[in-house]
Amino acid sequence: MSKVQVTVEGKSLSLSNLDKPLYEHFTKGEVIDYYTRIAPVLLPHLAGRPVTRIRYPNGVDGIKFFEKNAPRGTPDWVRTVVIPTPGGRSESVEYVMIEDLATLVWCANLAALELHVPQWRVDPGDRILDNDLMVFDLDPGEPATFREACAVALLVRDVLAEDGLTAHPKNSGKKGLHLYVPVKGVDTPAYAKRVAERLEGEHPGLVLSRMERKLRTGKIFLDWSQNSGPKTTVAPYSLRAAASPSVSTPLTWAEIEAGDPVRSSPDEVLARVEEHGDLFAPLLG
Repeated sequence: MSKVQVTVEGKSLSLSNLDKPLYEHFTKGEVIDYYTRIAPVLLPHLAGRPVTRIRYPNGVDGIKFFEKNAPRGTPDWVRTVVIPTPGGRSESVEYVMIEDLATLVWCANLAALELHVPQWRVDPGDRILDNDLMVFDLDPGEPATFREACAVALLVRDVLAEDGLTAHPKNSGKKGLHLYVPVKGVDTPAYAKRVAERLEGEHPGLVLSRMERKLRTGKIFLDWSQNSGPKTTVAPYSLRAAASPSVSTPLTWAEIEAGDPVRSSPDEVLARVEEHGDLFAPLLG
C-alpha cells in the first residue's frame, strides 16, 4: 500500500493509494484534491452538524457502508460529539464533526465520498439546537424528469413566500432537487408536511406527498420527512456516488425556471463557485 505523509493545518496525515480509482477515471487523489479546493465553501455548511459518511473503500462499484460512529483510529485532534439515539440500535452515536480542512482530508482519504448532515446543529458545548433549516427533497418518478422537479420547486417556492420564507435550490447530484429554507422557531416536520399535502391536493397529477413507491410513477415525490430529527440530507458541495463523479450543487432560481439539468462535475462546480461564490451563503445566517 503506497502512502504519502502530508501536513494539513499543522496536522500530520498519512494518505494512501492516491492513484486508486474511486470513480471511472477519477482517483482517490482527485477526490482529496476536490474536497481540499471546495473546502472554503463546504466547511461552513458542515460546521456544527454531525456528519454521516458514506464510504466506498473500493470505489463506487464496490461495497458501500454508512458510517456514523467515529472509526477506530480516529485522530485525537478530530472533534467528535456523542448524540443520544432513543430507540436506536445503540444508546448513543459518537459522530465525527468535519469543521476543518485536516478532518475533511482525513475523511476523504477514508473514501468517505458522500457527506450527509441533519437540519440542526450542536453548540460548542455539544448541546443539540433546534432545526435551523427546513428541507424538501424533490424526487422524480419515471417518466417524470428534472424538468418536472423544477416545476414543483417553483410551486413550493411560491407557497413558502406566502409565509415570508425563502427557499434556496440545489440539485441532489443525481436526478432530483433539494430546497433549503432557513427557519427559526418553526415546527419544520409539521410545516413541511402541510406544504407537501397542500400541493398534492392542488396538483394531484404532478405532486405526491405520500411515501408509497407504487404511487410515484410520473410524479414528483415531495419528501417532507427529511426534517425529522434523525434524518440527514447530502450536504451542499458533497460528492455523490455514480459512475462519474457529480456534486450536489447550489443553483440559481433562473436555472430552476429554465428547467434544464445543470452539469455538476467537480471541475464545473469549482468553476461555478469561482464565478458566483457560495449561492448557499444565505443559509449560514
